[in-house]
Amino acid sequence: MPKQIVSTGAAPAWPAYSQAVIGGGLVFVSGQGPFDPVSGQVKGTTIQEQTRQCLANVRAILDAAGSDLGKVLSATFLLAEEDDFAGMNEEWGRWFPADPPARHGARLPIRPGGMRISVAVIAQA
Repeated sequence: MPKQIVSTGAAPAWPAYSQAVIGGGLVFVSGQGPFDPVSGQVKGTTIQEQTRQCLANVRAILDAAGSDLGKVLSATFLLAEEDDFAGMNEEWGRWFPADPPARHGARLPIRPGGMRISVAVIAQA
C-alpha cells in the first residue's frame, strides 16, 4: 500500500512537511507545537496549556487519519526547559489516563514564538 498524506484544517499546517503520513498500518504524526490552527500563534503560556494544545492538534490529525489517541503506540516530546517536565507530565496524564504510549523526550532546539513543547506520535491506522 502506498503512503497516504493526511491533512486537516483542524490542526496547524506548514508548507515544509505533512501533518501526518499513513504507511504500513501506522500513522506518523509530525511534531506538533502549541499553535492555534486558525491564527497560527502559540496558544498558552504555561507548559500545561501548551501541552494541551499540542495534544489537541495531534488528536485532530489522528481523527483526520481515521485513528485516535487510544491507538498511539509511541510519542516523542521535546521540551524547551527541563523544569517543564512535571507540568507536561501532569497534563499528559489527563490525555492518556490508562495504558499510555511508550514515549521519550529530548531538548527542544528551537522556540518560535514562545513555544515550550512539541509532540510527535506514531499510532495504529
